[in-house]
Amino acid sequence: MENFGIGSWLQRRRPKSGSKTALISGGRELSYEQLADRAVRLANALRDRGVEKGDRVAYLGENHPSFLETLFACGTLGAIFVPLNTRLAPPEIQFQLQDCGAGALVHAGSLGDLAARGSAGTAVARLVVVDDAGAGNDPAVRSGAAGGATAVEDFEDLVASGSDQPVDEPVTLDDGAMILYTSGTTGRPKGALLTHGNVTWNCINVIVDFDFSSQDVALMISPMFHVASLDMGVLPTLLKGGTVVLEPKFDPGRTLELIERHRATTISGVPTTYQMLAEHPAWATADLSSLNKLTCGGSAVPMRVLEAYEARGLRFSNGYGMTETAPGATTLPAARSRDKAGSAGLPQFFTDVRIAGFDGDTAAPGTVGEIQIKGPNVIPEYWNRADATAESYAEGGWFKSGDMGYKDDDGFVFVSDRIKDMIISGGENIYPAEVEQAITELEAVGSVAVIGVPDEKWGEVPRAVVLLREGAQLTEEQLRRYLDGRLARYKIPKSVLFVDEMPRTASGKIRKADLRKLSAIQP
Repeated sequence: MENFGIGSWLQRRRPKSGSKTALISGGRELSYEQLADRAVRLANALRDRGVEKGDRVAYLGENHPSFLETLFACGTLGAIFVPLNTRLAPPEIQFQLQDCGAGALVHAGSLGDLAARGSAGTAVARLVVVDDAGAGNDPAVRSGAAGGATAVEDFEDLVASGSDQPVDEPVTLDDGAMILYTSGTTGRPKGALLTHGNVTWNCINVIVDFDFSSQDVALMISPMFHVASLDMGVLPTLLKGGTVVLEPKFDPGRTLELIERHRATTISGVPTTYQMLAEHPAWATADLSSLNKLTCGGSAVPMRVLEAYEARGLRFSNGYGMTETAPGATTLPAARSRDKAGSAGLPQFFTDVRIAGFDGDTAAPGTVGEIQIKGPNVIPEYWNRADATAESYAEGGWFKSGDMGYKDDDGFVFVSDRIKDMIISGGENIYPAEVEQAITELEAVGSVAVIGVPDEKWGEVPRAVVLLREGAQLTEEQLRRYLDGRLARYKIPKSVLFVDEMPRTASGKIRKADLRKLSAIQP
């Protein structure tokens, strides 16, 4: 084969795992043979409609087989797949479609209005509607989806129209595979161009470090439009010939039931996900004996959550990464979750991580500096953003993460905070993530963000913005008293602001800029 990218994976997997179940979605199952056939037919159908190598095809929808079929069809043609976050507003969708220049948009029928409004005024000339729970067959949705596009087509009709003849477009590991947009907490999002090599090497890292096997059953409860779900869970499982169970929405009770039903071996999420599972009434009686890999990202797992899972004989593998590293950079083995608690782990197998001091040289162990990453999983560029690309790499090809951290004497990485979020109080550096981690250990705290606020004496001091768990009570005095003795006095928030809702980006990150504005209104 001339295609060495991810578009060839299903064709290479077909003779090895043909009849084995690749995907389970609701009551539907697809074998590797069926999934490969549908991807080829879709690729041929898209090519018949003018999609060529290098063209961009966007997708807007929750977890569904059509997401992966579109991804693999694009990879087969050498086209670039652009997954869009369904939580975005129409202007945000419009910006991303304009920025990447997508000519086609595949979308869930239930998101017809968002697709129509988001694609208006863009280069999208073809809309393809996926019937998710029947919404795609609703004439009102179908007509509403047309917007200014020149063509609207049903996804199943499109697949059926394609030839089953193999496609072997020459694709190298250096060719673009996906464009994924960063969350844009500091302005317009940037499109990270992930090559086929970036995705492939990330999957190899995952398979090596997490010990994936062909017997794994990965239950995907996080949306695939996030790179962590797609590249750390779905694609490594399919590369190894395992089975992926797709869930469009996360529901803790249903998740526990699906683990039992499908004998899931792998789940992934953020600390909040795991906390909600452990707090569900069915937690104590759910059969979790099949689980052997629990991966967590976003932040360190609070000790109370860690203990709840240890009581069930389960441990987490934590990690650190970002869209630009496809996304893995480090992994904390489950066996080290206790003695290296709070660490993001060791660099993944084929990835290098260093701590760069403010002078640009590699920092000594224990010294805080910028976390920088290098390896075949690191993106080569941002789409149409030569300026941002140039600013993001240090001498020697090291990608500048923008995160502060340090390595201990054993080489384990600890993330301190974002460079821009660091608080300087009376000459002392305060890393909000450290303070936030301590506060989350309080049972009453649902989520927390620590920001710097102006102070006449110290320049700025930390303030905690806290969202309490439902029915919980906590005072500022109680919070500060809890931290006394756990953190240096200068790190303890000088004030606490309790909120009813935490502002978040579409990907779930807390918008600290919004909190700073709120804090200015409520000093």
